Amino acid sequence: MAKNTSLYFRIVEGRNLPAKDVSGTSDPYCIVKVDNEVVARTATVWKNLNPFWGEEYTLHLPMGFHSLSFHVMDEDTIGHDDVIGKITLTKEAIGAQAKGLDCWLNLTKVDPDEEVQGEIHLGLELLKDTEKISLRCQVIELKICAVILSFVFSGKLGALRLKVRLVEDQILPSMYYQPLIDLLVDALTMLEEVTTVESRQDMAMTLVKIYLGQGLVVPFLDYLNTREVNHTTDPNTLFRSNSLASKAMEQFMKAVGMLYLHEVLKPIINRIFDEKKYIELDPCKIDLNLSEAEVRDSSVEMLQSYLTSIIESIVSSVDQCPPVMRVAFKQLHKRVEEQFTEPENEDVKYLAISGFFFLRFFAPAILTPKLFQLRDQHADTRTSRTLLLLAKALQSVGNLGLQLGHGKEQWMAPLHPIILRSVASVKDFLDKLIDIDHDTVPQRAVFMASVTVKEGFLHKHKAEGPQLLSRFAFKKRYFWLTSETLSYAKTPDWQVRSSIPIQCVCAVERVDENAFQQQNVMQVITQDNDGQLHTTYIQCKNVNELNQWLSAIRKVSIYNERMLPSFHPGVHRSGKWTCCLQADRAVAGCSRTHSAVTLGDWSDPLDPDVETQTIYKQLLQGKDKLRLVPEHVLDGAECTVQQMKPCQGIAARLLVVIEDLEQAHATFQRREKEDVTSVIMNP
Repeated sequence: MAKNTSLYFRIVEGRNLPAKDVSGTSDPYCIVKVDNEVVARTATVWKNLNPFWGEEYTLHLPMGFHSLSFHVMDEDTIGHDDVIGKITLTKEAIGAQAKGLDCWLNLTKVDPDEEVQGEIHLGLELLKDTEKISLRCQVIELKICAVILSFVFSGKLGALRLKVRLVEDQILPSMYYQPLIDLLVDALTMLEEVTTVESRQDMAMTLVKIYLGQGLVVPFLDYLNTREVNHTTDPNTLFRSNSLASKAMEQFMKAVGMLYLHEVLKPIINRIFDEKKYIELDPCKIDLNLSEAEVRDSSVEMLQSYLTSIIESIVSSVDQCPPVMRVAFKQLHKRVEEQFTEPENEDVKYLAISGFFFLRFFAPAILTPKLFQLRDQHADTRTSRTLLLLAKALQSVGNLGLQLGHGKEQWMAPLHPIILRSVASVKDFLDKLIDIDHDTVPQRAVFMASVTVKEGFLHKHKAEGPQLLSRFAFKKRYFWLTSETLSYAKTPDWQVRSSIPIQCVCAVERVDENAFQQQNVMQVITQDNDGQLHTTYIQCKNVNELNQWLSAIRKVSIYNERMLPSFHPGVHRSGKWTCCLQADRAVAGCSRTHSAVTLGDWSDPLDPDVETQTIYKQLLQGKDKLRLVPEHVLDGAECTVQQMKPCQGIAARLLVVIEDLEQAHATFQRREKEDVTSVIMNP
């Protein structure tokens, strides 16, 4: 029975942080560590003592851990970054909360003596004589890799709002989950009844992954959407709640459409960040030192330019949109058209699609591009305001301009003409979007082998040899990662590429900072047909990029047969390894590998067993509610005589399946304990 440990954490915001800069403010960011290893770094929020980050991460861990810590730092352009404070949570503290932690926690002072990081190389020798046995210990080498500098600060350090949840699952063999999978379609209605609103998003994502893996995601979404449409009498409220159907569509778009979203929005988002224009339409917020008329006129001109570019990029992207996404929207269009046939509801079939497409997909990405991986950093105050105004305008575009003039923000009126002019092109775009043959679209293989999983500029060490120490030995190259190769070239347009076959990868690990006197270096270790190991050293620009590339390469190589159990975190220089001082270049590694330590994201491979285990746990928590579900209710309506018999058995069958899985888990756990006891008794 496989074990699956996942650590979910969201760094929401900070409050009342101390001022570390002479300007009376700070530039805070967070570093997240698991057992003293950095796994994430938030963006810096400039000049803010109450920063909002809203960044969330999922870390998949093959083995246990001891603690999770959050260090709040103040970024300085000159000298060392200042430490503000930290929060440390033990695994036991996190695991004690079944639903996870969601609260404000006060920062505590960082003790520099506890934060020294480094390596110590010891020589141990067992000495025996006729009378006693003794152990000789000799310190051969001591390396201090980093010391966190802390300045004395009197007073409170502020607080962080964190959401942390630990999930430790025992994954049963696939055959044990099949009865639950077979029953899921009939049980979808009850899933919504027994789950909480808070857990509905996780449930929706899990179901989407299961049905993507089975090639049934379109029928699954069609079932939920049909039920939602049929139960809606007022078209103005259609998909406006946080129902399972709404959440499933949101998660589906993220699962299959993120590459598409990047292709459509990234150029214009980059332009907005680069130009950093001062834009404001609200008279109450215009700088009093500037001419209100001039600011308004220039703002309208720039917003019209940006908004036009965004709309044109979206409405010309029919062929870029993933086919399975188009088919799902086609089915939704059909169901809405069948339900709302009145002439006055002619636009509802468009609004149903644009509500998801514009309001729940593109507009949120424009508002917070960092959270959609469109940018590495959060927007500054000026750019953030521009993005907010554009997101508001795009929401009006998604509403087909029907709400214009009815809100409180009348100062948005200068953008109304361009919004109204876009309605016809948006409708035409939606008509073309759903003009697709359902039968020709593969629904199972969302992430094809040839699809680029990750790409971007990195720095590659040009060769092993005499120049190993030189920082200039790292050359800038553009990398592409697919499930088949890790390739690179001088530029994205360069015709000649070098490639590393993914099937040859046997480890992807960090490199000690002192190896090259450089930060954020990783190594990709491959094995050729003769069994020889080869190492490629690659430097990333920051710790987040390092973790993302480590995770991405590990995911595509995780099922390789020749993965190494250990590696050298240093380099072989001057006749010895810098990490363990062994002379033999071919000696086994001195540190264990982390091949299964990965960050969770939208491009994760589908694992039906893990996803079904999540559904089982949700149902297990709602088992008491399930017993109370009326047996004569089907989809919220009275059963007919013909419907009564199959309807009556769903809840009872679900309870039987849940109890069978409970029993299977108990049996496997008992066997594991017996095996451990046997090993102890018979070493």
